Amino acid sequence: MPSFHQLELSTAMLSTLEQLGYQRPTPVQASAIPPILAGRDVIAMAKTGSGKTAAFGIGLLEHLNVRHFAVQGLVLCPTRELADQVAKALRELARSIANVKILTLCGGVAIGPQIGSLSHGAHLVVGTPGRVQDHLRKGTLVLDHLKTLVLDEADRMLDMGFRDAMDDIIGQLPGQRQTLLFSATWPESIRTLSEQYQRDPVDVRVADSEPAPDIDEQFYEIQPGQQADALAALLSLHRPGSCIAFCTTRQQCDELAEILNERGFNALALHGDLDQKDRDAVLVRFANQSVAVLLATDVAARGLDIKSLPLVVNVEPARDTEVHTHRVGRTGRAGEQGRAVTFCTPAQAHRVNRLEAARDGDLAWGDTGALLATPDRPVAPPMRTLCVAGGRKDKVRPGDLMGALTGEAGLPGDAVGKIDLFDFQCFVAIRSELAQKALKRLENGRIKGRRFRVRLV
Repeated sequence: MPSFHQLELSTAMLSTLEQLGYQRPTPVQASAIPPILAGRDVIAMAKTGSGKTAAFGIGLLEHLNVRHFAVQGLVLCPTRELADQVAKALRELARSIANVKILTLCGGVAIGPQIGSLSHGAHLVVGTPGRVQDHLRKGTLVLDHLKTLVLDEADRMLDMGFRDAMDDIIGQLPGQRQTLLFSATWPESIRTLSEQYQRDPVDVRVADSEPAPDIDEQFYEIQPGQQADALAALLSLHRPGSCIAFCTTRQQCDELAEILNERGFNALALHGDLDQKDRDAVLVRFANQSVAVLLATDVAARGLDIKSLPLVVNVEPARDTEVHTHRVGRTGRAGEQGRAVTFCTPAQAHRVNRLEAARDGDLAWGDTGALLATPDRPVAPPMRTLCVAGGRKDKVRPGDLMGALTGEAGLPGDAVGKIDLFDFQCFVAIRSELAQKALKRLENGRIKGRRFRVRLV
């Protein structure tokens, strides 16, 4: 495996990668970065966690002419969560380049502030197809000088019905451009997309040399209406620090979250009906260990960056084997042991039969009677979340919050967990037993010499 020094990167980029703790390029980075830097179109098969964002991010930033204040790179993503994640990664990679402006354009938030930000110009734009289309229609986003287009998780964008929007956007871009296409799968629709919009692309396929994940997978046959009881029993039996339970509908997410909370389990629902502010709060609380259980639809959970996930549950079997594999693959990452459980009613047996037919061995079935006999034993989350009504636009930084909490508030440094900063608010994880103390101290104290409203989420 080559080093980053062998990829002919700029001194500034090498320094940034070292600061960020990048030691050696991942296989997809080693294969994709050289042709990207050479200006070639690239189609790469890359799953979540393979390092694809840095692969195209390094290429975008190395090609950037900061003195030319126009949009030179556009990254299209299927969901707001992935777009936010990509923009965050690009900002980290751009830390040694002065005056780079990276904007995120997604739906679910007011368009007015985005129009204001675009009026001041940008170098790179990361967005979802619908909102990028809106700005092109209004004339607030101008892409006449675009050099590179990135289609991230292109297969998912097609699955979500964005083909017409993608065609519309790409039809408005300069013909002389670089097009980078990243996809986790290789269906016919992706081949067609590549043939239509790429010129002689370099095909990057990386053999998966990682050891197979250590996942204990079990199936339980339940009766209709037993989903809530079975899920509560499973959480009581294994008592995971974090769990995603995949639901089929938004209504199912909400109903199960409500039932679990009534029974003492800390649970939140994540689906497309939430506005951006609520989605941010849900994701933050789950990632910082303030809430243990997330009830999510597939679309909402796409692109979630959760480091450790000991348990994944399919409240109902997925409709196809690829979705099942993607869900289950969220646990057992980075060498950790994982557990995946699927509940199935007799009427849904055909889905599980299809899954079994696609595998070599038999599926492992658990004892439903013994599971449902498990009494409720909820686990209290180790952290609670404080919301401070000040963010990036108020010039609040993570260091200011740490200073206020460990200085004036007198909390030990290890009592403060993850800090998530947004434009007009920030979230701070505090060890549960010290959360009330932290709240009172911040209510009566100052952050960066100013008073901000603070509340426990």
